[in-house]
Amino acid sequence: MPLALLALAIGAFGIGTTEFVIMGLLPEVAGDFGVSIPTAGFLVTGYALGVMFGAPLMTVLGTKVSRKRMLMLLMGLFIVGNLLSAVAPSFAVMLTGRVIASLAHGAFFGIGSVVAADLVAPDRKAGAIAMMFTGLTVANVVGVPLGTLVGQTVGWRVTFGVVAALGVVGLAGIARLVPEMPRAEGVHLRHELAAFRNAQVLLAMAMTVLGFGGVFAAITYIAPMMTHVTGFADGSVTWLLVLFGLGMVGGNLVGGRYADRALMPMLYVSLGALAVVLALFTLTAHNKVLAALSIALIGALGFATVPPLQKRVLDQAHDAPTLASAVNIGAFNLGNALSAWLGGLVIAAGLGYTAPNWVGAALAAAALILALVSSALERRAGAPSTVVAGGGPAPAEQRAVAHR
Repeated sequence: MPLALLALAIGAFGIGTTEFVIMGLLPEVAGDFGVSIPTAGFLVTGYALGVMFGAPLMTVLGTKVSRKRMLMLLMGLFIVGNLLSAVAPSFAVMLTGRVIASLAHGAFFGIGSVVAADLVAPDRKAGAIAMMFTGLTVANVVGVPLGTLVGQTVGWRVTFGVVAALGVVGLAGIARLVPEMPRAEGVHLRHELAAFRNAQVLLAMAMTVLGFGGVFAAITYIAPMMTHVTGFADGSVTWLLVLFGLGMVGGNLVGGRYADRALMPMLYVSLGALAVVLALFTLTAHNKVLAALSIALIGALGFATVPPLQKRVLDQAHDAPTLASAVNIGAFNLGNALSAWLGGLVIAAGLGYTAPNWVGAALAAAALILALVSSALERRAGAPSTVVAGGGPAPAEQRAVAHR
């Protein structure tokens, strides 16, 4: 794998840390600002919505500059947003900082996915995308637990200051390691928008919203669930997030490896198993050992869907993939926002801190249904599942392998 993928992973590490660290700090932030846990959950929802709307906006604004320069500009925006969160005098200002930081998220991963895929051979694209997303998953093993620990012991403001410093490291890594990659000539906004007329692109994005939303329904409220229901001490949340992160790392790498071999079957297995584990988490949350195991499995199964879903969009929008790739990153975060909001609703309704797990199970099951529908429509139309170099359809024998 090219060294440039390391630079993308460094940026992903910083972004992943700021996205997920808030979940372990919701009680501290809510207490400092005098708001309820469901209200503090808007820091997750607001960030996710910022990614959703920022992904296409920042991608369109970046069509006039090289991909490397755009990645650097996005990291600068990320740094500003986290600094604002660190010094926020009120909940509203902190929410504003979260939204500013989130505007960089979708376009960074969207453009980064295209860059990563262009750096390798066609049969290694999903693996390259997974390598970039490894930074996001490792953030949950290292960055998020350390950030949670710092936030609980020194203060959550320090955590966001450190995250801003991570952004500086990411910016330097991109400047040093990512090669200059000018924007594709002859590709204009209308070409990028044409991808959204492809039903398979839209179905893949819907799978993204529902499937990854299932993960966030449970994980957004992991801190109060584990302390109030399971009986873990506040300090244990850090190590539970380490388990979640380890699951993410493993699932991401496995998903990237097998998506290059059998993309749709990989989605069937991961989405189906995710729905089952989330449903069982309502029961296993009452036992410390089973709860810890469930958290690791949710991370693994949830992130096993990321490389295949991202590659699915790139394959289906191969003529103009940049905007579709960025919007799909926004779709991940639309799922986050939807599930965090729904999870807050069921908690506020008095159904308990385990109720969001049922929400997540239903969302993952719906994503599985869409995957089956997408595959059935593709077989009926005789469309290719994969794309070979040059954007042409794969031969029939390659299509057969992709569906096995």
